[in-house]
Amino acid sequence: MYDLIPGLPAGTEMVILFFILLALRVPVAFSLGLSAIYAMWQIGFGLELAGDLIATGITKFSLLAIPFFILAGTLMGSLGIAERMIRFFRVLIGGTPGGMGVVGTTVCLFWGAVSGSGPASVAAIGPMIIKGMEEDGYPKPYAAGLVCTGAALSIVIPPSIGLVIYGVIAETSISHLFLAAILPGLFMGAMMLLTLPFAKPKAGHAASLEKLSPMPHAEKSYGARLWLSFKESFWGLMTPVVILGGIYSGIFTPTEAALVATVYALLVGGLIYRTLTLDGLYHSLSNAAASSATVMLVVAYASLFGWVVTVEDLVGSYSGALLGLSGNEGVILLVIMLILLIAGMFMDAVTVMFICLPIFMPVVRELGWDPVWFGVLVMVNLAIGLITPPVGINLYVAANVTRLPIERVARGALPFLLVCVIGLAVIGLVPQLSLALLGPAN
Repeated sequence: MYDLIPGLPAGTEMVILFFILLALRVPVAFSLGLSAIYAMWQIGFGLELAGDLIATGITKFSLLAIPFFILAGTLMGSLGIAERMIRFFRVLIGGTPGGMGVVGTTVCLFWGAVSGSGPASVAAIGPMIIKGMEEDGYPKPYAAGLVCTGAALSIVIPPSIGLVIYGVIAETSISHLFLAAILPGLFMGAMMLLTLPFAKPKAGHAASLEKLSPMPHAEKSYGARLWLSFKESFWGLMTPVVILGGIYSGIFTPTEAALVATVYALLVGGLIYRTLTLDGLYHSLSNAAASSATVMLVVAYASLFGWVVTVEDLVGSYSGALLGLSGNEGVILLVIMLILLIAGMFMDAVTVMFICLPIFMPVVRELGWDPVWFGVLVMVNLAIGLITPPVGINLYVAANVTRLPIERVARGALPFLLVCVIGLAVIGLVPQLSLALLGPAN
């Protein structure tokens, strides 16, 4: 039987082949599947087993949250809910120092509690926020960088698709993960605001509310305009309350919350705002199906990859090697974070989790680290990957939205990249920031 690299175990060959295929620009899902099938062939297992493994990998109830959260976010963007929310926050805090920069950061964080997907958030709210920031005098690349970063935090702020997947892989409570991610997500948003003074907005470009999103009664007082915009956006603003309130009150599970969010979006768009049309519904379903298929294809082929990792005991050997690096827990955590940061530069968050978490979780348990805190730390790390070249997918979505070269968008995101790394260090050094809302019992 032919060996790719003679003398190496099939599992190690699989990992090397995976990175070779990535370098050849083979899509991530197929890189996972082809390298896993090669390893199965090398081990001597019949390929008929592959179908059963794929089916087993994706028939998990918790994974149903992924397509429904994506659909909910897509619907809320297409039904005008995002526009109404941006209008409200523009009236509420648009006059503060930083203007639309503060509004953009706030809306990105709030939208994270609606969408759960970074790229979807860029597509849904990016055009409106970037337009408003330009009118306020912010450089376009900086505005694109802010949206990329704020949208990346969608995988941190609950309900997060990333946290759902982490909970499935790590066998950790998804509700606890959602609760633990709230304060770190807000902290990362506050870190983003630290970059605003360095953006150097041009003087004399303050945008009026009508330019961003026309609304009636623009001549009225601040209080009247705030009340009108609040009434318009009320049902959209209630979305995180419905989703998270239902989860934490025990009315429904995080998986069921994804379906509730979708039904809620349809009711608001169809019965209250009356913006739901058959054509719009078709396009929302089509876009959500395409996005969901991309994620679920990775999940399906990652199950093959994970099976080989288990059979070849790569988890034991690699995690053992990681524990043998140093007796200092801080050094081991630093190495893990560096691995995740580098992996996030080349792979999407879902792939990184399916490849790395089976190796890292035994280390987490061996060292007695809280898996909930570690999960939040992983999400912040992978959020940074969404804005890090060469495969920072948010950068590509923003480049498409703004028609800017990817290099200019990446440069605009550099200040945010710096403060996010600082924020990651703080969350790693202060676990209580993640665990405070869980109480002493956790």
